[in-house]
Amino acid sequence: MGSLFNVKKQLTFYGAYHDHPVNVAIHMIFVPTILWTALVMGTRVPTPSWFPDIHFVFNEYLAFDFNWPALWVITTLAYYYALEPTAALLYTPEMALIALTSAAFAHKPDAIKVAGVVHVVSWIAQFIGHGAAEGRSPALLDNLLGALVLAPFFVHLEILFKLGYKPALRDSIHQGVKAEIAKIKAAEATSKKTQ
Repeated sequence: MGSLFNVKKQLTFYGAYHDHPVNVAIHMIFVPTILWTALVMGTRVPTPSWFPDIHFVFNEYLAFDFNWPALWVITTLAYYYALEPTAALLYTPEMALIALTSAAFAHKPDAIKVAGVVHVVSWIAQFIGHGAAEGRSPALLDNLLGALVLAPFFVHLEILFKLGYKPALRDSIHQGVKAEIAKIKAAEATSKKTQ
């Protein structure tokens, strides 16, 4: 359980699948897109009757609905605060913007169709990044929930690291990633020899 809240361990796991610069760039574009489109599509999941009926429209582009996507945003943000509070605080405005714009967009007539197409295209780009650039399967095949929860925060931290955020943490995670990749490659080589 302790490793669940260990930022170095969690991001080392995720980073081991996202080390190639092309793959990282693809993720920086498409992970936020996948999150946004998933939140749009998630608005169609029925909520229990005990969910408070909260709907607030700020303007045409920003709205808040208390539903499963809102609960996902609140829960994942809380987890990010437990992992790395300062980075989570810096991420909160971006996550709020993603949540509010997706909630507003979900009320448009073709929202689900548009979000579905963009979602599929974004996933295809991710898999191309893993296959062509990284040369191996994505993290979600080994830890689906961990990959889906960590992806947006990993992308955010990668940007922060490029801007000079916590160099000691960045270096520690990147060293852990290199060691993890070496272990994965050794296991793959052993597996090929036994086949």
